[in-house]
Amino acid sequence: MITNSTAIVLKRFPYSETSIIARCLLRDRGKVSFIIHGAHRKKSPKSAYFQPINCLDLIYYFKETRDLQTVSKVSFFHSWHAIPADLKKLSYAMAMIELTDKCLKERDPHPDLFDELVNALKTVENEKNQLNLAYWFYQYQLLKLLGFKPDFTQGEVDYVPLPNPFAGPNSKAVFEFFQNGQSGIHRGLNITAKDRKVISSYLNTCMGTHFEDVQNLKSFQVLREIVT
Repeated sequence: MITNSTAIVLKRFPYSETSIIARCLLRDRGKVSFIIHGAHRKKSPKSAYFQPINCLDLIYYFKETRDLQTVSKVSFFHSWHAIPADLKKLSYAMAMIELTDKCLKERDPHPDLFDELVNALKTVENEKNQLNLAYWFYQYQLLKLLGFKPDFTQGEVDYVPLPNPFAGPNSKAVFEFFQNGQSGIHRGLNITAKDRKVISSYLNTCMGTHFEDVQNLKSFQVLREIVT
């Protein structure tokens, strides 16, 4: 069956001397893996499309019984210019991408989360400051949309103690923005070192109780080194 969808590239792997496998998040199908013939060649025009964080329009052949689908046509539905040129922006974007990949199952569509990821990447692309708010807000939205919305009145989740989310001087105000569907950027929030520690610790603990292997993201390690 020939079909089309918007997609975000999550990861790519070499498959042979000439081909790659690209794992993509499709808005209408969730995570789907594609074999891209010839994309491993140096001069292949396909290679540039299938890089992590790229946003694509795909026309592809889909067969339910296949693990790897094949692409017919590809184009960009949104291009990034600032992110690839800025290590800090790139680290935040890759952390979002890697986190999404770890938390979603194959072929489990979440169109609202797809839209949130696109919006989060656009925020990282366009904003100069307080990118940590964009990342935290995406973590919060991911938890919420996958059925694990944080409850700030709880002291533990699945017998795992939760840090106090309001222990920072401005962390309560940040989480109130999140609850109202806003990142808090351009709202005059002064994020202190204490706030960063409290918010990160709380959200990362929530993520770790619901999803495996999200505490050791490679991109998160890079991001932490850059921010600190």
